[in-house]
Amino acid sequence: MTWGSITLGDIAVHGGGSVDPRKFPSEVFELYSIPAFDQGTPETVPGSEIGSAKKLVQPDDVMVSRIVPHIRRAWVVGPKNSYRQIASGEWIVFRSDKVWPQYLRWILVGDMFHAAFMQTVSGVGGSLLRARPAEVFKIKIPVPPLAEQKRIAAILNAADTLRIKRHESLRQLDILLQSTFLHMFGDPVTNPKGFIRCNLGNIFSFRTGKLDSNAAIKGGQYPFFTCSRETFSIDEFAFDCEALLLSGNNANADYSVKYFKGKFNAYQRTYVITVDEKKLNYEYSRLALEFLLADLKHFSKGSNTKYLTMVILNKMPILLPPLDLQHHFATIVESVEKQKTRLRAHLTELDALFASLQARAFNGEL
Repeated sequence: MTWGSITLGDIAVHGGGSVDPRKFPSEVFELYSIPAFDQGTPETVPGSEIGSAKKLVQPDDVMVSRIVPHIRRAWVVGPKNSYRQIASGEWIVFRSDKVWPQYLRWILVGDMFHAAFMQTVSGVGGSLLRARPAEVFKIKIPVPPLAEQKRIAAILNAADTLRIKRHESLRQLDILLQSTFLHMFGDPVTNPKGFIRCNLGNIFSFRTGKLDSNAAIKGGQYPFFTCSRETFSIDEFAFDCEALLLSGNNANADYSVKYFKGKFNAYQRTYVITVDEKKLNYEYSRLALEFLLADLKHFSKGSNTKYLTMVILNKMPILLPPLDLQHHFATIVESVEKQKTRLRAHLTELDALFASLQARAFNGEL
């Protein structure tokens, strides 16, 4: 099948107008910002709370983010409502009656466009990387007849809906575990069931990781745990145990707890926690720590980067419910984890199917 093509510059909005919301402090705007995209919905914000001029957009405009371009962000402006619709200057905006909005959105997050898009990038790294609009406008995209565009978009939307449902199922299983924990043990901070309390330092053994941040690039066969990621690193300082791993250093004090058994490496600000199994099991301890993390944030030290010290951790209280109750909870965790494993396997299959559908769709083979 032979399709035509179009250069993005031909459908880009040039000089579409702007507004400074600060001049309309009491007016409420529908704001399409980058943070709003990451949260999944535009913001409704009074002009007094918007700090700079914004682009005027309209329903069915399609936008691609030029900032931090390796993250694939494309958005279709929603239906007209009672608010003026505005967008961050970080969006490149497209508008055309020749291209179906949902079809264009799928193009803009697809592999073919993304490879070309990344060739337009300039900057020194991180949040300073930006795609250059003048170069983006030179990119050509395939444009089949409008009816075919709608058909392709409908197929990809349906396939993506299946992926979203699987992600939601995984999220609901996590919520189920949290709800089950609260039902069985109560809030570990307020302790409504009156369980015995014990300081973490009296029940947990804390060690810190042995590798600095530069060590992560040297390679190795065992998993390497840091505050925000798991990769691979050198093995001479590897742990070999069953442990909880608590990130102790995070810019947003957004700490996480992971369970691992075997050989692994850990960054210096990652706490390797072993549990006294005569009093606690790992499944209960991990969930209890997750509930305590919000409380831990209040005790975090540092200004730009928050961190947890051993002194802080040793003094934090944890509940000691009966072991048989903890073991019963562990059997529930095991059952839920089996379901999550099946869902993740299905999600992997759906991701592969979706990637295949995208490739075939934009090559005229769907």
